[in-house]
Amino acid sequence: MYSVEADKSKRLVVISAVGRVTREEAKQGAQRVRDILKDFAPGFRVLADFQWLQSMDTAASRHLAEIMDALAEKQVASVIRVMPDSHKDIGLNILSQFHYGPEIQITTFETLADALQNLVKESGGTSEGMATHDQ
Repeated sequence: MYSVEADKSKRLVVISAVGRVTREEAKQGAQRVRDILKDFAPGFRVLADFQWLQSMDTAASRHLAEIMDALAEKQVASVIRVMPDSHKDIGLNILSQFHYGPEIQITTFETLADALQNLVKESGGTSEGMATHDQ
């Protein structure tokens, strides 16, 4: 399963991959990302949670690249990944080199708790601080 959610007030897009992700699920996820990003201003953040990922079809990599391109085009500020097992990286680090520019900060954490703590810290130290920064 591939899930894409957004919280505009926190300027955050959350992408989750669970179980075995098929090419079709990744394709639908890429379309969902494009739809969500229509309403986002530059400078938003992405939390990509791969903690429950078991495997992903190799044909899905094309759609992961499309997601990265869409995020870069909309000027994502940072991508925070949760990847407890680096052996399940599914090529994200390699794809990132080709689809994200050097201005996009990419951070990987082993636990969701660490990733969320980093998001709060980036937002000024409180969960209320995760609200919009473009005021």
